[in-house]
Amino acid sequence: MIRQDFLETAAVAVTLLGAPAVGRAWGQSSALREFRIRGLAGHLAGQVTVVAAVLDSAPPDAAPISLVDHYGRSTWTDGDIHSELNTGIREAGEQTAAVGHTALRQQTAAALADLRERLPAEPPERVIALPFGPWALTLDDFLATRMLEIAVHCDDLAVSLGLPTPELPRSAADTVLALLCRWSAARHGDTALLRALARTERAPARINAL
Repeated sequence: MIRQDFLETAAVAVTLLGAPAVGRAWGQSSALREFRIRGLAGHLAGQVTVVAAVLDSAPPDAAPISLVDHYGRSTWTDGDIHSELNTGIREAGEQTAAVGHTALRQQTAAALADLRERLPAEPPERVIALPFGPWALTLDDFLATRMLEIAVHCDDLAVSLGLPTPELPRSAADTVLALLCRWSAARHGDTALLRALARTERAPARINAL
């Protein structure tokens, strides 16, 4: 199920990337601080194209860790947008987008078509080495992280362009929201998340996962 959900979520990203408004605003600032539209589009596209590179990599020797541990180790979540890592993420998005709007959309669509053939053939127990961070995840957990990225950055891009945020398939949205809740609870505690969702009068000031 997670693999089909990823493919459908990636298709949402490809459709949004193909919107004429993306090309018209290519060099403008986005709603996401320090990102231009083109860099944000490149970063979004990379959530699809990176999967093929991960599948091509050699299986790791290490056992996979959990998603909560994965996000706990990920330093890009520290909130410092000017950190070396976050600056590198923005620069990578710009580099990916250097081919231009039309070519970026075509490359992402081609990557998705390839993944439609490859993902169903991968064994259920497949473990992958991350392209960042010296640890491993199961393939399905990695796909869940890419779905979260696609969901968040589709919203960023749509808001930047004044377009409606595209809806994800129900099952994919459930996966993304559940992952965000697990991550938020790990960062802030179960009680803080409970209050944010059920008791606004005593909700904490911050409950963000990202």
